[in-house]
Formats: sequence, structure tokens, C-alpha cells
Amino acid sequence: MSKLPIVTAIDLGTDKCVTLIASGNPTTQQLEIIGVSVVTSKGIKKSAIVDLEAALATVNESIEAAERMAGTQVKSAYISINGSHVASQNSKGVVAVAAANQEISREDVQRVIESARAITVPADRAILHVIPKDFRIDSQGGIKDPIGMTGIRLESAAHIITTLQPSIRNSEKCLHDLGIGVDGFVFAGLASSESIANETERELGVAVVDIGAGSTSMCVYVDGSLEYSTALPIGARHITQDIALGCRISIEAAEKIKTSLSQIEYAEPMPRPGESKDELTKRRKRADTLNPVDLGITEQIGELSKKTLIEGIMVPRMKEIFHLLGQELQKEDLFPLIPAGIVITGGGAETVGIEAVAKKTLRLPARIGLPPQLPGLTADILRPAFATSIGLLLYGWNQGGGTAPSAKISLPNFAKFISLEKIVSQIRSLLKAILP
Repeated sequence: MSKLPIVTAIDLGTDKCVTLIASGNPTTQQLEIIGVSVVTSKGIKKSAIVDLEAALATVNESIEAAERMAGTQVKSAYISINGSHVASQNSKGVVAVAAANQEISREDVQRVIESARAITVPADRAILHVIPKDFRIDSQGGIKDPIGMTGIRLESAAHIITTLQPSIRNSEKCLHDLGIGVDGFVFAGLASSESIANETERELGVAVVDIGAGSTSMCVYVDGSLEYSTALPIGARHITQDIALGCRISIEAAEKIKTSLSQIEYAEPMPRPGESKDELTKRRKRADTLNPVDLGITEQIGELSKKTLIEGIMVPRMKEIFHLLGQELQKEDLFPLIPAGIVITGGGAETVGIEAVAKKTLRLPARIGLPPQLPGLTADILRPAFATSIGLLLYGWNQGGGTAPSAKISLPNFAKFISLEKIVSQIRSLLKAILP
């Protein structure tokens, strides 16, 4: 068995729970994916846990499937946090350089970051990330790494991301009840940025937009640093619901229709030389017709128009998503600071025509972001829908995370649901009943 460290990522989303297990090599700084699992999420709504037992079963199923593929047991994992409860703000910290020779040390940097971290946070919220933007030594600003430089006064600007305490506690409980530790909680938008945005785009200024099923997250980079983060309670599931309502069909059938439209390049046929008007009309009608039976849909809804589905139902909802994102950018005066435009990723990025809608609505350059190809089992996950889970792996590896591998221990499913805390509680109750 490989003795390389293991990094595990769990992206618990509204539509699916993805577990990736990767083996990392500290020498080559490479990750190799050895376990992949994708299961349908239950107990999750708008990226938040609403049914703990159902969410627990979802995570358990996903982890077990990935463990079987990887041939190793998961000890700890990085887990994504998303939803409209995520908020951000920028802060500053100031400290005096401690060394007598005024040389800035790693301890000075840690102290100034802690100083920037000292903000007032409501009791129901927790700080998820404190990300340094840049440093200032005396009168010199724009410094990215001050260690080893000299000065008297060290300042730091930091980007702070916060979330609701219950969101962290519920996710943590899911893992702890399965006997798995938490390496860290990571904002889904930040994880996606790790795998999608390149250095050139970050330096120019770019917004990374991850459109999930139940929520849409956005991270804005200016001059190479994270400037603004937010999440909206709207996502690709709303497009599916619009199709279901417009066609009076089930959500499952609407999802099949949306997926089929995303796999085609629909455009109205152009006239051919010598073609009559009636022939052109018939050809356009054939190209525009979508037969639900061909998609395995048994509901009696008749033939549908691709143009009506896309332009009449899907595009208005996509416009709404980008309009709301535009309001966030406008509110923070960020439009002039992101000439590289936006990078769209997440499962919603696979919706037909979304790139064109983004360009037209925001009047910015736009592209679809694909995660990088890592060695290993990546053939089925090189899609925008897996940007967050791959980003979690990269984030964990860059943070120096991971655990030593262990042999797979076969346990009955029910045993993984029993935590040590529950066992102690049951023993205590039993002793009280027996002893006087």
C-alpha cells in the first residue's frame, strides 16, 4: 500500500454529495485521485442541512463508496460550506516588529493576521477564513511576503469570511458521528477558485462564479488578492423548477430536458441556396422539436420547442442570477476592477447558453471554468460540476493537510453511525438503571 499522505474532500451540496480521495506526494507536489464517489443528496436544501439523519446517511454512503474504490479508510476530510448565510468583510491589523534588529519574522506575520482577525462577530456566527491580502511595512505598501524584510510597523489587510455556527456544527456532527475528523471547513466559492482561476486573471481582476443546484457563490479577486465573497440563495435547481412548472411535468423529467438541451448546440437553421420557404420552415421545425419520449420521459406532454424552452423559460432565470450578481458587484464598486470578467463554474455552468447570457447581462468577458486534470481517476469529473470538490483537494494539499493512509476496516453500516459519545451515554444510562 502507498505510504503517501491521503487528502479527502467532501462537497456536500443540494443536488449531490461528492467524495474525492487523493494520494499526495510531498516530493513532486502532485495529487493523484484514487477514490471518487457521487451520490444524490438527501436532507440538504439550499446548501444547508435540514434533515440531519438523511444528510448523515448521504455522507456515509458517499464516503463508503469512495473508500471501496481507493482501498483505504478515510480518517479525516475537508468539507465545503455554502449558502446565503456566508458573508465577508475586509479588515486591517497593525503590530510593532518584535525583533531588536527590526527584521520581520513569521511570528510577526502571525500576530498581525491575528490583529486583523479581531473583529466583532455576532454570537451565532463563526469566522471561516482569514485570508491576508497584502502587507504594509512603515510607508511601503503592496507587499505580498514581508518575512525577512525590515521595518518598525507592520500592517496587514485581510479578507474575512464568516458563516453561521449551526452550519459548521451540523456538518461537523455528520463527520464525527461517522468517526471521521474534520481537517477544515472551506467556503465552496473559495474552493472553486482554487481549481479554476489562474494567476493572470487574479492579477487583472476576476470574479469566480460557482452556480450550484441550490445556491450561487462568488469570489472576486483584485490585484491578485481576494476582495469580496458572497453567496446567493438561487441556483441551477431553480431553472429545473421553471421547466417543470412551464411544461407541467415532474422535476425528474425537467432535469432530463435541461440536461439534453445542455448537450446540444441549438441554433436556428439558415436558408440554403434554392430552398423554398416551406422547406425552410419544415427544416426549422424539425430542428426545433424535442420529443420527450426520446429522453425516456413517459409523461404525456407531447413534443416541445427547444427555442421556447431555452429562450422562454431558461434564459430569464439565468438573467436573474447574473442580475443579482451584478447588483453585488455594483454595490461594492467592483465592476471597474475586474477587467478579466467572470469565470463560471459549478453544475449550473453546464446549462445551455449560460456563457452568452452572462456576457450580455453583465457586459463583461465570460468563460466556462473547467477544473485542472489531476493524475488518477479523473475521466468522469473533468466538468465544472466538480470544481468545488477538486478545489477542496488542492486547498487541503496547499495547506499541508492530509493523513497517513490506513487499511480499510470493514464495519457494518450501522456501526459507523454510532459515535463514542453515544456509546458512553448509553452505558451511563444502563448503569443508572441497574445500580441503586
